[in-house]
Amino acid sequence: MAKGIKTGGRQSGTPNKITSELREKLKSIIDMELDKLPDYINGLDNIQKLDLLVKLIPYVLPKVTPIESTANEPMRWDF
Repeated sequence: MAKGIKTGGRQSGTPNKITSELREKLKSIIDMELDKLPDYINGLDNIQKLDLLVKLIPYVLPKVTPIESTANEPMRWDF
């Protein structure tokens, strides 16, 4: 038998039924929990709220990369 030739199982491109069902269930759970999020946040103390915000910031704001200048490099101010 030649290596790399598919001889059985699902056809290429056919979605996996279990994966699809799992995704739908997880989406449903996440949707329900997101609705409860304000109540959860109100139940946290200030330190816990700050910790949560620090963890969530990367999902909302892009990371800032520092710009380095090298010696004798001309400065450009044409924004």
